[in-house]
This record gives sequence, C-alpha cells and structure tokens, in this order.
Amino acid sequence: MTRDVININDFIILVEEAKASEVTIDSCFFDEPIIAVAFYGSGNVDLTVKYGSKSKAFNYTKGLALSFYADENVEFVHTIDSEKPLECLVVATSISAIEALPNDEGELFGEMLNELVNPSDHYVEGPAFYMTPEMQNIVDSIFNIQYEGKTKMMFFRSQVTGLLSHFFGQLATMKTEKIKTSEREKLIKAKAILSENLDTPPSLTELSKEIGLNTFKLKKDFKELFGVPVFKYLQNERLTKAHNMIRNQEATVQEAAWHVGYDSLSSFSNAFAKKFGYRPSQIK
Repeated sequence: MTRDVININDFIILVEEAKASEVTIDSCFFDEPIIAVAFYGSGNVDLTVKYGSKSKAFNYTKGLALSFYADENVEFVHTIDSEKPLECLVVATSISAIEALPNDEGELFGEMLNELVNPSDHYVEGPAFYMTPEMQNIVDSIFNIQYEGKTKMMFFRSQVTGLLSHFFGQLATMKTEKIKTSEREKLIKAKAILSENLDTPPSLTELSKEIGLNTFKLKKDFKELFGVPVFKYLQNERLTKAHNMIRNQEATVQEAAWHVGYDSLSSFSNAFAKKFGYRPSQIK
C-alpha cells in the first residue's frame, strides 16, 4: 500500500495504490471536513462509504469520478484483492479554502457543487459519472508517471489542473443529458461486461440482448455516456490492460497481446503505438 499526499496551491492531492494477493481491507478517514473529487484508475476496487448508521457501496469503480463532502466521521473502505487493485486519486480542498482558490475555481465549486459547499450530513454525495477517455488518459498517466523530482511535480500539477477542467466541463455537459437512470445502469453493465471479457468479448448483438437495450440505443447512448463508441472503448481497455501487464513484467509482449484478444502481434503493436505513442517493446 502506498499513500502519497501532495499540496498544490489550496488543493490536497491524495494518491493511493495497493495490490494484494488475497482480500484486504483498507480504511481511510480525513482529519477535517473536505470537498473532494475521487478519480479511480483501472483497478476497479470495491468501495464502501460509512457514516453513522448509513453506508453507500460502489461495486464498479473503474473509471469513476465521484464528488463528495465528508467530515471526520466518514470512513472510506476499499476492498482489495488480486483482481481488484486500488488506484485512487483524490483532489480535495476545505470549505474554508473555497473562496481563496485562484482563477475563479472557488466560484465553480460553489455553482456546480453547491450541495457539497453547503452540506446537510456528515457525507454528501455530489455528481458522479464515468470519466471520458481524455480524463481516463490523464489518470492513467498519473499512475504511470516516469519523471522524478521537480519535473515530476510540474507534470503532476499540470495533469491535475487538466483533470479538474475536464471534470467541470463534463458537469456542464451533464446538465443537458437525457439518458434515463434505468438506461444508464444498463450501459454501465455493458461497460463492465466488456471489461471482464477482453479476450473474448460479446458481439454487439449479444451485448445488446444481455443488457436489454436494442443495438441502436446501445451504440448511441454508450458513446454519449462514456464519450467513445462501444468497440473503441473495448480496444482502449485491451491496450491499457496489456500495457500494465508488460510494465509490471507479468507477461511478454506476445503473451500480453494474446491475453487481451489479439491474434496478430503486428496489429497489436500498431494499435498500441497509435494509442500510447510508442511500441510495447519500448516499455521500461
């Protein structure tokens, strides 16, 4: 388990990573009331938020952006196992620091996260959604950062600023979103099915039948909700999984390609280079 705390202007950045060979519980509290956004990486860890006699469970966190208010009475519990490592980036600030935030950021918090600025309970959940590909790429870059020292901090600062900009931009877009809650849940299920079957994914027709949406609605609303077409999402997940396997020395390039469903090594290498800007053999 690694937990780094970084201060950038009036923001506190908490970066958490953990892997476990067996089921492990990690509990986290905050020392003072905060307003925060948690961005979850590729680990897909389980999360339970406990406060008083209440609790809220999140069983599919991969790619989740979750805004919230929490005081010192709130416990955040992550359940980690070999299939669900923890990758969590929390960008937090105190209510007292909101007005002092630079570049009108305080006004953004007040306008778009008003229920968090004026909380009614120990824990108040604000807007939550699954990140766009641009946001996911930023989160992935933070958890795979290769710089050191001052260069690392400069890169980190720019990435967090970009991530918050995308977050508030997406909130503005969501105000006009027309996807029903019931359909949203079906689309989230479709996303989970694809992520859990990277090597042998269902066809669009099979996926449509499994979640109970026709193929037209599936294609149209999946792109609207997640910002990318169904099978572009699948390709991104395959390549990200393969990248992690190679980087962590869990597989050779050939083995990683097979593991995520690529029969042709050249096709895999070309797709990988197009996404990451370098070939899999160049990973250090």
